[in-house]
Amino acid sequence: MLSVVSHPVPEVPACFELPAILGGTTYCRGEFPAWPVFDESEERAVLEVLRSGQWWKNSLGEAVGEVVPESKVGLFQSQFAHFQNAAFGVACASGTAALELALKAAGVGPGDEVILPPYTFVATATAALQLDAVPVFCDVEADTLNLSPSTLEQRITPRTRAVIPVHFAGLPADMERILAIARQHQLIVIEDAAHAHGATWKGKAVGALGDAGAFSFQASKNMTAGEGGAVVTNCRDLARMCESYVWAGREFGRPWYEHHRLGWNYRMTEFQAAILIEQLKRLELQAQLRMKNGLRLAEELEEFPGLHPLAVPGWVTRHAFHLFVLRFVEAEFGLDRDRFVRSLRAEGIPCSSGYAHPLYRNPLFQHRAFASQRELLTTKSSTSVDECAARCPNAEQACKEVVWIEHRVLLGNDSDISAIIRAVKRIYEHRLRIRSELS
Repeated sequence: MLSVVSHPVPEVPACFELPAILGGTTYCRGEFPAWPVFDESEERAVLEVLRSGQWWKNSLGEAVGEVVPESKVGLFQSQFAHFQNAAFGVACASGTAALELALKAAGVGPGDEVILPPYTFVATATAALQLDAVPVFCDVEADTLNLSPSTLEQRITPRTRAVIPVHFAGLPADMERILAIARQHQLIVIEDAAHAHGATWKGKAVGALGDAGAFSFQASKNMTAGEGGAVVTNCRDLARMCESYVWAGREFGRPWYEHHRLGWNYRMTEFQAAILIEQLKRLELQAQLRMKNGLRLAEELEEFPGLHPLAVPGWVTRHAFHLFVLRFVEAEFGLDRDRFVRSLRAEGIPCSSGYAHPLYRNPLFQHRAFASQRELLTTKSSTSVDECAARCPNAEQACKEVVWIEHRVLLGNDSDISAIIRAVKRIYEHRLRIRSELS
């Protein structure tokens, strides 16, 4: 049984009603904004492509970064790069593809070590594996869940070629320290910005702070076409290589069936780009609203014992809040995480407990189920799970105590945020009964 730690708590009326999970009325009633957000603008854009009969167009430009206005893909990648304060953008099929493209275009290859956090989606690591490079796991900071710069330095070896900081949940990583370490050791920096559309670090949009950044437009992301991705960069040569790899190794101005390097067919469709052009028009206002509501929610929830929103360091000038993340300390709150998450869901709040385990505990890594093992088995990728766990205590702890709330709730109004606060209050007030009655 958990011990209940005595802490001051926001005042709750004596007649406070039961939580929904104990039979009370659901506070939020599923009335948060639906996701994705769309209207007749997206409908018109898709119909325009449909009726044109041009569902695919060549977006390769004579000069990298050139807008190809007759192509929706060409127009979108230019607009998105501009939004992210980058000189060049290359649209592609997914965020996973974007990571692979960026790493390969930057010169990462067989046997190179790529340092990355284990508290992230698997694509951050498999992008390296697809190139026969070696993912090396580096712990995260306990209060941000972003790559730890101090641990990063400990993971660098003569074989280290690149580092992938993940802007987890849309919170920009400590790029000043990460970039300084990378420059000192001549490392490539590829930002995993799949969660970070519109996030800013010291007033600069993330993505092109390092050598390149990879974005995702998968269904859950802060802007979406169901799928899709993009690489942004300020390096012309890297952008040109990404373009070539997207187009099966082609080069602009050369014969169509002439291929200069091993590439992929990782192209984005005109339908996806048409939707994303409209989604991008919404992103600025949505980002502002998520930031406002996210900061308010964090300020009010941290008044409860055991609820610790992620820190927002001073370098974060905009948190994208792809997820609202809480560190939930069971002993302080007086309820276990599973029952807390179930109670929030009963109130109509879309949430989860996030990653069940760090990446290195996946069967993929435990069984070394890689496409090529020639180089990998003699490097740090062969480090045991126990060794990885010992080196990544914060990632291990995060998987035991973190709660994610979906970003769409932050697109609601003040009443929606107040409803979340009230729901948490009554869960806290009745935590002992919830603990005793829920199996």
